[in-house]
Amino acid sequence: MADNSYLIVFILVMTVATVTTRLLPFVIFQKQSKHPMMSYIAKYTPPMIMSILVLYVLKNVDFTSPTSLNTIFAIVVTVVVHIWKKNSLLSIFSGTFLYMYLVQQ
Repeated sequence: MADNSYLIVFILVMTVATVTTRLLPFVIFQKQSKHPMMSYIAKYTPPMIMSILVLYVLKNVDFTSPTSLNTIFAIVVTVVVHIWKKNSLLSIFSGTFLYMYLVQQ
């Protein structure tokens, strides 16, 4: 095979593998979507993931540095926007954009 055709086949195989692994749980568990365990997982997984992400971000913050105020302020804004609007994407994006703005100043 020529180099280009090898890359195209590789990309196609990886695309099929990725799509299959993303769709397979929905196909397997479509009849069990009303199961109490699935409802529990759907309800509590997003907050758990967000908590892990926040802890991961905060583990390397040097709170003795004046630049740590950027991080603290962005987290506070994220929490306030989330409590106010109850929209995860809006709160994540607002905190991220605010932090990026403050870091660039």
